[in-house]
Amino acid sequence: MVGISSRGGYLPAETFERQRSDFCLFTFFQPFLCDTGQLQMWQLLAAACWMLLLGPTCAYDKTRSSINPEANMNISEIISYWGYPYEQYDTVTKDGYILGTYRIPYGRGCPEKTVPKPIVYLQHGLAASACDWICNLPNNSLAFLLADNCYDVWLGNSRGNTWSRKHLKLSPKSPEFWAFSLDELAKYDLPATIDLIIQKTGQEQLFYVGHSQGTTIAFMAFSTNPDLAKRIKIFFALAPVVTVKYTQTPLKKFSKFSRQAIKALFGDKMFSPHTPFDHFVATKVCSKKIFYPICSKFLFTLVGFDVRNLNMSRLDVYMSQKPAGTSVQTMMHWGQIFNADQLQAFDWGNLDQNMMHFHQITPPLYNITKMEVPTAIWSGGQDIVADPKDMENLLPKVANLIYYKVIPHYNHMDFYLGQDGYQEIYQDLIRLIKDCLQN
Repeated sequence: MVGISSRGGYLPAETFERQRSDFCLFTFFQPFLCDTGQLQMWQLLAAACWMLLLGPTCAYDKTRSSINPEANMNISEIISYWGYPYEQYDTVTKDGYILGTYRIPYGRGCPEKTVPKPIVYLQHGLAASACDWICNLPNNSLAFLLADNCYDVWLGNSRGNTWSRKHLKLSPKSPEFWAFSLDELAKYDLPATIDLIIQKTGQEQLFYVGHSQGTTIAFMAFSTNPDLAKRIKIFFALAPVVTVKYTQTPLKKFSKFSRQAIKALFGDKMFSPHTPFDHFVATKVCSKKIFYPICSKFLFTLVGFDVRNLNMSRLDVYMSQKPAGTSVQTMMHWGQIFNADQLQAFDWGNLDQNMMHFHQITPPLYNITKMEVPTAIWSGGQDIVADPKDMENLLPKVANLIYYKVIPHYNHMDFYLGQDGYQEIYQDLIRLIKDCLQN
């Protein structure tokens, strides 16, 4: 008998039931580890879990809602499902990581064979994936909108997430595979992916769109790698994160723990992977209207609330791809940045390691004022990650700021999930691309 479907196959019923019961117990203990403000949310989820466990007995399954088919699809399947062509590539970095890179070469109403189409590259945020750009309906997903405007769209994935968990030599089961942080994403992942795009298209420049950590690694890369920066026509920064002095996200708790404590709690490998049980919750719980309030609260816990701007009927799709995972070391790096209030390379914890990596005993600072790439920025007034006060500190440091807009009601995820994304961001972003191409 089978208990649950996942991307990799099926779990035996007894394993599924054990994981489901363990999760229910976890929901009762979790409030003691959280702030009091999160207590109600965990209590609600606990109730939801027990309702599912008791559902067959109490005939509760009659409230079942339909599941969006994309909730059970991978990236290429979602693209194909909506009628778009796709190409899939393995980007190999200089240090041996293999990154899943996806391309939508053209959209609806665009001729396949024309002069080379302008390239737009999209880079996701922390513990996320390229699915962020295609999880809404086509008329409200940035990747599909760009393709329909006849751009050549490329979707990147950072090492360690669901779609980039391979290496030429290292096993994901080894700590060595997970010994990376923001530094490696900026030094290796971005240049390798952009090199692949240049090689495949024959074009020398592209437009770069980053969200959250996707902007962080861009600031790092473009300020330290002038040759890479020359390949960027415009850098579109959605909810950029550089300094986090005023951030209110619960992730800031990482700054309060020592390196040893973080490793004791989370190990030294993967942080926040997407599990089969996560997929069960996404498709079996969050597809039911009665659980929409609970699931949306989970979705917004780390980023700020804006339920009115969310398409609730697609919660199963959003949560079926989240979280996509990263390394514990990346989270340690963010904890370091929270404490230092400056964008600094990862501190390896001892002088010898720092000397080996940086040729100095302290990790160097990233001087983003050296980045001269034309930059357009959108920020959110309700964003607890990229706080408006941190944004005020960032703006004077951007040497070539060509556009800036504050969206008062936006939280951190509205930049790719918001139902009014086209009106608030995408139409202006597309206009800026067109203006650039005409000059």
